[in-house]
Amino acid sequence: MEEIGQTEFICPSDTFLGIIKGKCKTTLIVLIKKGRNRYGEMCRTLPTISPRMISKQLDELERDGIIERHSFAELPPRVEYTLSDYGETLYPIIREIRKWGYMHQARTK
Repeated sequence: MEEIGQTEFICPSDTFLGIIKGKCKTTLIVLIKKGRNRYGEMCRTLPTISPRMISKQLDELERDGIIERHSFAELPPRVEYTLSDYGETLYPIIREIRKWGYMHQARTK
């Protein structure tokens, strides 16, 4: 971490938010953790999110090392996603953020 006064200060909270920011990324992480780890299942679970957006978010999560993509050589082809070991460290934080979000939604109704 850089210190204040150096060329640039990189806020760790901004780094965190940059990783989870995106349409339903936290929901995708929860779905994968709970075993809904196939693309088609995710699309059916999130019908208000376009398949293209789900694919984009999965690609970003994979690029950031949060999830892993596993392809199976069978017909028809099958792909499943799992949380990486690194992603597992993020899951408890996501769970707490979502808990707070539900509480806030109920409070503001």
